[in-house]
Amino acid sequence: MTSIRRWLLGWLIFGFVAASAAAGYGIFRTGHEEANELFDYELRAVALSVPPTLVGTGALTHGPAESQEISDDRIAIEVWDAKGQSIYRSEQAPGIERLTEGFRTIERGEKHWRVYGLRQPDRFIQVAQPVAVREALAIRLALRTLWPLGLLLPLTVALVLFVVARALVPIRSLSRALSTRSLEALEPLSLERDVPVEIAPLVEALNDLLQRLKTASNAQRTFVADAAHELRSPLAALKLQLQAAERDGSLKAEGATLARIEERLNRIIRLVQQLLALAREDAEPMISLARVPLRRLAEQAVSDFSLIAEARSIDLGLELASEVTDDAGFDAYGDPDGLSVLLSNLIDNAIRHTPVGGRVDLVLRRDGPLVGFEVRDTGPGVPEADLPRVCDRFYRGAQTQGEGSGLGLAIASRIASRHGAQLSLRNNVDGSGLTVAVAGLRSASSAASRSSSPR
Repeated sequence: MTSIRRWLLGWLIFGFVAASAAAGYGIFRTGHEEANELFDYELRAVALSVPPTLVGTGALTHGPAESQEISDDRIAIEVWDAKGQSIYRSEQAPGIERLTEGFRTIERGEKHWRVYGLRQPDRFIQVAQPVAVREALAIRLALRTLWPLGLLLPLTVALVLFVVARALVPIRSLSRALSTRSLEALEPLSLERDVPVEIAPLVEALNDLLQRLKTASNAQRTFVADAAHELRSPLAALKLQLQAAERDGSLKAEGATLARIEERLNRIIRLVQQLLALAREDAEPMISLARVPLRRLAEQAVSDFSLIAEARSIDLGLELASEVTDDAGFDAYGDPDGLSVLLSNLIDNAIRHTPVGGRVDLVLRRDGPLVGFEVRDTGPGVPEADLPRVCDRFYRGAQTQGEGSGLGLAIASRIASRHGAQLSLRNNVDGSGLTVAVAGLRSASSAASRSSSPR
């Protein structure tokens, strides 16, 4: 995957390094040439400073001090009189024959020398310097001119890193805003700062897409809610007419046939009710939080389903897995209607899939600042391969027994998600039945202490 940041940094840093290398080479070559010109000037200055009384053989005992510092006193001097006789020769002179006036480079004894000849009225002065010495000094002086560039390069790279990082902040903000949004959040994007001109078309396109998705989602939810609402009344009327016809004898059919018709009708009515509940959950992504007595809701749910459980000889009970002395120890912070529907759907689902004579237990738990509950049954359980999909809408596995539309767990999962809780399913260890657990509900006491704590 191509990274804009790596692409920008790579090319910018490569460009700066290449430009710095080219500039450094040019500065070095210029410094090197200027150093050679300076050494040529030094040779000429030494030749002009040779005293007229200089005779014999030895070292030059006086002369410009700065010339000796620059050349490291490695300049050879030889002087001839007007007749061409040698009258002076320094100790390190390589024995170069008398040449013509001016500068030239020659080779003597596997060494290259830079030679300058100066003609005066009564003598001829010739000074020479090893080219190796000149080159070493010239390179050293040229390298000294590069230190500002060596200091500028890392500072420039650091500046590039900073500028690129700052320039990509709006993109990172946009990515963070998208990654932290919930699935139901279809509101337009709004960044913390002004959107750059280059990113504005992308943000506008995303906002337009979100608006179209929101319109389509609202239309779908409205259709489902309207369809379910319109179906509920005629279905209820149909059931009443069926019961009335059965009582007055105007409907002639076998008892088993009437039972099957009523069973199918009840199933359709339940499906419509679940569609309405699902539409309400989808239409209300935000919940109004309040203190919810979870234990009282659990007792009410068990009481509501007790007659249905008795009819199938199912032992339905409520257990407290955590020892809580406070009566409000199981109070949660959430939506009372939503949590009531959540409990009812899980208990109803467990009863429907538990065989006659089975057992269904609702277990309340308290874990520090969090509360939750489990619904355990002794039904056939769910194949492991189907566990990740049983909360999908309208999904019913091939081995699913009992009545149902495949919406009960989907509605329960949606309500748990709205409360920031996690709904999980697992088969019981002993191989008999399924456990549906809801964990992560904030307890009312912890929510109250958090809201009252100083900020």
